[in-house]
Amino acid sequence: MSLETEFYFPSLGLYWIIIVLMMIGFYIVIAHGNLVKKIVGLNVFQVSVFLLFITMGKVLGGTAPILKEGVSTYSNPLPHVLILTAIVVGVATTALGLALVVRVREAFGTVEEDDICALENDA
Repeated sequence: MSLETEFYFPSLGLYWIIIVLMMIGFYIVIAHGNLVKKIVGLNVFQVSVFLLFITMGKVLGGTAPILKEGVSTYSNPLPHVLILTAIVVGVATTALGLALVVRVREAFGTVEEDDICALENDA
């Protein structure tokens, strides 16, 4: 990679979309008492982080890191590999969270956070 490599900075609109997605996911997690909705909010937040990392990993004029004649600027594949790993971990955590929600529903008969707290306090 040459020293005069310029990083690709997408338009600010894309960053605003990512920030809005982050805030929507965060709001869903904080504002809703339904456990399934909280998991959906975590997934929305997670996707926004994936988008942020992918947009930051692009190098302007960079090609795949395969040695060729006449190519001097390469893109780093590490951010994309990390995102692939994060997607796999995210799917596994979502599956675990949904399995826990099923167990909570079996134990308490509801997935609403307030109802679960009330049942816990009564017992």
